[in-house]
Order: sequence, then structure tokens, then C-alpha cells
Amino acid sequence: MVVLVTGAGGQLGQSLQFIAPNYPDIQFVFCDSSTLDITNLNNVKQLFKQIKPNFCINAAAYTAVDKAESEPEKAYLINVVGAKNLATVCKEFDTILLHISTDFVFDGTKKTPYTEEDIPNPEGVYGQTKLDGEQAIQEIWHKHFIIRTSWVYSQFGNNFMKTMLRLAAERDKISVVNDQIGTPTNAVDLAEVLVKICTSIFHLPSSNLFGIYNFSNEGQCSWYFFAKKIFEFNNIKINLEPIPTTSFPTPAKRPGYSVLDKSKIKNTFGPEISGGVKYWETSLNEIEKE
Repeated sequence: MVVLVTGAGGQLGQSLQFIAPNYPDIQFVFCDSSTLDITNLNNVKQLFKQIKPNFCINAAAYTAVDKAESEPEKAYLINVVGAKNLATVCKEFDTILLHISTDFVFDGTKKTPYTEEDIPNPEGVYGQTKLDGEQAIQEIWHKHFIIRTSWVYSQFGNNFMKTMLRLAAERDKISVVNDQIGTPTNAVDLAEVLVKICTSIFHLPSSNLFGIYNFSNEGQCSWYFFAKKIFEFNNIKINLEPIPTTSFPTPAKRPGYSVLDKSKIKNTFGPEISGGVKYWETSLNEIEKE
């Protein structure tokens, strides 16, 4: 089985590289933007011709939520044109596409976990381009898994956990918003789920399981409580202050509530995946010990 991973330099791409040795039967091909420009259709075709992947995990994305407000063309190019190019070439080579999307496709006004059936209503450029990318894939190639996830962090790349640890080394006091609720997701757990989907589907001659799925760790919290646990698990004593979103204005609006319902992915793939859905605190605690 050949699995192409785009965005290999990002935190999900690095998390997939981290777990790859546990899957010796899979031939992973990792490409970052310097070895594969997903916004260039010919570039994508050439690589597919060369490696003929069974699966393509698209971990490449423009994820700078605030910057996207002033760089909409760049966000669109990567999140929409890139997704469209991959779907087009996946169709040509009969490659199954696994595409990562986000809780930002929702406006966050709901008070119960979002299901795959809920109507998206993104409120910023980033969320809109991710939704447009999803829709482009759906129109082009039916053999896809679109995985919506939330609050991704890991020991790799840039993320909230690493920002908090860096700020704690520089300051005596940190203020974090306490009225946005979601679920932190360890990128390594997400990587495991993506590989498990590939291995499950590889052994099914025909699959009607394609479509949109939610995946995150279990539980929910505010950014403030997430930060509190990061410091607690790292034995860092710091003055942490909870603040409302109104006290921390950002160019892009964040969903006030973006917990994802994972019933569909657990019911579809069974114990193989549902057994691996850890509570976010457990996963955070474990990552610190690696």
C-alpha cells in the first residue's frame, strides 16, 4: 500500500512521520511544499504518475486563521485550488483522498456538539476556504474522506500548546480566553485514525463509507482550561488569568462553541477507531512524557 502525505512539514505531517515506523507494510511518501506544490496541477500529476498512490492524505493547508483575513488569495490557493487539484488527480489515478478540514466551517452558535449533518456557516476567510475546499472535493471525486477536526496541537510545528510553553518562559502572567469551548486534538491521535482508515478501506473491495466525518479527542474545555492543564502537566507555576473573547480581539472571529460529535466515525469504523479516541486530558498528559 502506497500512501502519499502532502504537507509533510506541518504538525500533522510530522505526526504521520512520527508513527510511520509502526506501519512497516505501508510505503509512505512524504512531501512538503518544496517537493510537491499542490497548487500546481501538473506538479501533482507528475508525482502521481511516478508513485501511483493508493491513498493521498492531504495534510497541506493554509491555517493562519487571522492572517487569512488579509491574505484571502493565498488561503484560497492552498485550501481550495490545492484541494481541487488533488481531487482531480486522485480521480484520474483512482486514489482515495483523505482531506483534513476544520471546526471553523461552523459559526459556533450551537450549544450541542456539531454533527456531519449540521449546516456549515463559516465566519472568516479561513473557514470559508476550508468549506470551499470540501465542496470542490465532493463535486470532483466520490472516493474521499473529509475529516473535520478541532484545536490541533502536538510536539511538532506551531500550535497553542507550544505557544503557551514559550510564553510561560517569557512572562509571569498570561491571559487566555475562557468563553470559547471546543476539544483539543493531539495530532498524533489524528494521524493514527487517518492511517487506520486507510488500512480498513484497503481491505474492502468496494466501499460505501466515503464522506464527511468528525474526529477530535473526547471531552471539551475552554482555551483557558486547556492552558491550565498544559502548565499543570509541565509543573509550571504561572499567573493564568481567564478573560472574555471581547478582551482579546482578533482579525478573525472564532466559533464560540465548536465541539464535534464523533458518533459517525466511531459507529462506522468500530473498535479500531473508537477504542483509540482518548480524552483530551489523557492525550495531553501522555504527550508531555514522550
